[in-house]
Amino acid sequence: MTSTASQPLSGTALSRRRKAAMVVHLLLSDGRKLGLTSLPEEAQLMLTRELGSLRTIDKDTLAAVAAEFAADLDRMALVAPGGLDGALASLGGQISPTAAARLREESAKARGGDPWVQILALTPEELLPLMTLESTEICAVALSKLPVAKAAELLGLLPGERARRVAYAMSQTSAVSPDAVCRIGHALANDYCVRAIPAFLHPAEQRVGAILNSSPAATRDTVLAGLGTDDPSFAEQVRKAIFTWLDIPVRVTPVDVPKVLRAVENAALVTALAAAMADGGEAAGVANFLLSNMSQRMADQLREDVAARGKVKKVDGEQAQNAVVSSVRERADAGDIKLIELEPEEV
Repeated sequence: MTSTASQPLSGTALSRRRKAAMVVHLLLSDGRKLGLTSLPEEAQLMLTRELGSLRTIDKDTLAAVAAEFAADLDRMALVAPGGLDGALASLGGQISPTAAARLREESAKARGGDPWVQILALTPEELLPLMTLESTEICAVALSKLPVAKAAELLGLLPGERARRVAYAMSQTSAVSPDAVCRIGHALANDYCVRAIPAFLHPAEQRVGAILNSSPAATRDTVLAGLGTDDPSFAEQVRKAIFTWLDIPVRVTPVDVPKVLRAVENAALVTALAAAMADGGEAAGVANFLLSNMSQRMADQLREDVAARGKVKKVDGEQAQNAVVSSVRERADAGDIKLIELEPEEV
């Protein structure tokens, strides 16, 4: 439908699609930059076709459509993310990685349209297997679809000869049809974007290490000895994941000691310190490290409590020390403190 000077149309007689095309044309005529690439490809096609069908628009009609558009904007109080992809971007790290992975897969299946949306969301490191395993022609198509900055970063990750061959193959992509590019995108998305959803949030060595952290020393030593026999490599990974009472002075910075102890019940702290003092050696060194990095008044009070505590059963001492270790882990996982990273030879 066309609006001319001899046949004016009121704003209410126009379809929403025609009004949208008029507003876009008005904004473009005013030199505005519009982020239309974020629209689904079908919407971009319909909008472009609608723009192509516009002819002369009389002043009253344009003013009515612009006023209606402005009124719609004025009534808008909140812009929703717009689909699962937008919702995931808005939530950031507020949901678990497992839930996010399931939702991305659900979104990909529901979308069914442009597969390149999924591929373009991959990082250069995640795209590297694609650029290594696929033919140079397929890699050239993929590289052509990427934003320039990401394409340049990805090309820099490839060996020189491979990068040269892919770059040359891009010169052969001019005749590739949009339908072929879409088919290539679907194949690549199926191979590189559909990931198996993990059943557990953390790797096995971290889960075993967390359990052994809270286990009695005898149990921990027995399990580690058995793992060392069955799978020395896995046993070494578990050892790196374990955090014990003796690790506190080398992994916790002195300034973070008060933050860690604040979450430990006083009775448990007194018992842990008393057991360590009785054991002597490295265990007592940990107790002295904790006492020397808190207020003098609190340290003096704890020393008095330790002296009054008397002899501590081994099992009670280990449980109390595990409570302190658990507090360290909880504070680190929450981001309240940052543990000191050890060099490989220190582990």
